[in-house]
Amino acid sequence: MKILVVTNDSTVFKHEEAKAEEMFGGRLTEVRNLKNRISGVSDVEFSIISGEHGLISGDRTIKRYVDVPDTLSGYLRTQEKTRFSEAISELTRSYDVTLIFVPKEMMRILLKNELQGMVIAVTNAEFKEEFKRRGWYYLERRGARIGKENFQTIYEIIFSFSVS
Repeated sequence: MKILVVTNDSTVFKHEEAKAEEMFGGRLTEVRNLKNRISGVSDVEFSIISGEHGLISGDRTIKRYVDVPDTLSGYLRTQEKTRFSEAISELTRSYDVTLIFVPKEMMRILLKNELQGMVIAVTNAEFKEEFKRRGWYYLERRGARIGKENFQTIYEIIFSFSVS
């Protein structure tokens, strides 16, 4: 099974230059820990929506930058500049499951494009019914990005898919 993990960047930079998945601390730490845990049961790709670069692979080496959006206008500016939503839509075609960990207004942008396969997202309760309608998994955001309960629930869902 192939899994795509998508999150957005953070204002907490750990390095001046590094692989994108190692560049950020803060809210990305939980997502990176989950990615590392599920890598043991599945083929996992880690992608980050960067205010500077748009959608990038976690393996891509980047340098510290200034524009880390955290408002609707910032997300829209990044979308206009990089078309990250369309890139994610296209990328999901190659994966069985997509895990998404982004703020509410960024999720709103992502839902404007078709996402393929099973989607599991930790996001705002506003999207609960939309996810249910699409047959996806919605988990309420708890903690910085995922929360301990959601971490375990996601792992159990992934494990159940991988043994099916």
